[in-house]
Amino acid sequence: MKTKIIVLLIGAIFSLTSCEKYLDINTDPSNPQVGEAQILLPPIFSQMERGVQFDARYLGRYIQNWGLSTPNDRWEQHGWLPNSDAQGEIWRSHYYGIGKNIDLIIADANETKQFNYAGVAKAIRAWSWQTTTDYHGEAILKQAFDDTRYVFDYDTQPEIYAEVVRLANEAITDLGKTGGNGSASKLAVGDIVYKGDASKWIKFSYGLLARNLHNLSNKSSYNPDKVIEFADKALQSNADNFIIPNGGLNTSDGNFFGPIRDNLAGYRQSSLIVTLMDGTVFLGVNDPRASRMLAVSGDGEIRGVGPAKGDPNRLNVLTRIPNVWGEGIVNPGPGKGKYIFRDNAGFPVMTYSEIQFIKAEALFRKGDKNGALTAYKNGVSAHIDFVNSNVTSGITPISGVEKAAYLASAAIPSTGAALTLEMIMHQKFIALWGHGFVETWSDLRRFNYIEGDVKGNNPYLGVFAYPTPFWVDNNNKPIQRVRPRFNSEYVWNMDALAKIGGDKSDFHTVKMWFSQP
Repeated sequence: MKTKIIVLLIGAIFSLTSCEKYLDINTDPSNPQVGEAQILLPPIFSQMERGVQFDARYLGRYIQNWGLSTPNDRWEQHGWLPNSDAQGEIWRSHYYGIGKNIDLIIADANETKQFNYAGVAKAIRAWSWQTTTDYHGEAILKQAFDDTRYVFDYDTQPEIYAEVVRLANEAITDLGKTGGNGSASKLAVGDIVYKGDASKWIKFSYGLLARNLHNLSNKSSYNPDKVIEFADKALQSNADNFIIPNGGLNTSDGNFFGPIRDNLAGYRQSSLIVTLMDGTVFLGVNDPRASRMLAVSGDGEIRGVGPAKGDPNRLNVLTRIPNVWGEGIVNPGPGKGKYIFRDNAGFPVMTYSEIQFIKAEALFRKGDKNGALTAYKNGVSAHIDFVNSNVTSGITPISGVEKAAYLASAAIPSTGAALTLEMIMHQKFIALWGHGFVETWSDLRRFNYIEGDVKGNNPYLGVFAYPTPFWVDNNNKPIQRVRPRFNSEYVWNMDALAKIGGDKSDFHTVKMWFSQP
């Protein structure tokens, strides 16, 4: 997983006994080496955002959030790139960017008795383990942060899922402690997301537990009541959304997806997201969010690209991810952007609407369709409000009349009996589009893409389209996992990687434990 740098100190002139204080290179009175929690925490938020957004350039193509302007893209064909760190940023962020810094925060928090910082650190590590294993599958858990090792053994997904539960529960306990020296004002120094509000961190931790358990919907042990319980204790409104802020003033503090950084210049919105919002899927109902989220052409139409099809006109911005100022600009340049692709847009890590759709599915599976309908409506309503909170000046927000009309349309059943699992999953896809990449991919794999889950539920059939053909290494199978980071695992840890099949050309098509019965 990582290499170790060995420094040899040759001290032929000095004796170690008489000059020990001069050779103690690990101590610098001017620059203390103890990590203070409030200093370490803000860069960790940056790493959370960086890992997902960097890799979303590839993952977003697998799940058809977007595609490239050029045809026959290997990632849109569910392929991979050998001998490359492409798709390795979540791995890097988990083990290096976030990594040992979490241990430093916990150690400092315990020493200073600021237990709320320890709780925050454990919640972040729980999120990081969940994201990493849902993205990569087996990973290095037990030996992960052992500085005495040169090679590292892989652990199973059940073990990592259990670790997420352990950490999330410990986070809830630590955040609920009333003794010690912790306070909201002290936590707010480092907490740029929730501003020191421990109650919101507790809700976030319950949201992680809901995600963790709900991913196991194909298991006989799946417990919808427990998922519902966790969801009810998780985010209660958009005010609880976990959003990492971006300044948007320059390339250093700007949103990775914003125009000032221009990392999505060749990306086009998918035909899938368009058909979910233009009335093709939802019974002729045009979604008022579409014009506020997607690029609109000069003729008022919204268009997208199919998997591996590309854009017929590579300079055509009519399907470009809308991180430009205005509609239908021929030569887009830096500007304010649109929706969550603005320069100063925050990056959502978890939202209330996602939690409501998780709850809706759990209630539906339980057989409580009336309860599922209520959660479904909550999810849609909350996401409309979320879109409005991200409307750029110059673009008209969704009015109360528009919102009410949509909520009264055929997209929203009037009775629980009319609600379908397809409706829940399609609205969840819309709500997670552009940020909930790993969660959307988990959903697609739980339902085996267009093949259906263990109970025969098949919400993506006729909506999600496989690329034709699949990438050459796939043996006509869809992508199921991303390989561990090349520059650490394939270069330094190949023997351990081979034990889980990472040396096979079609390893990326091996199904995840969480998605199987």
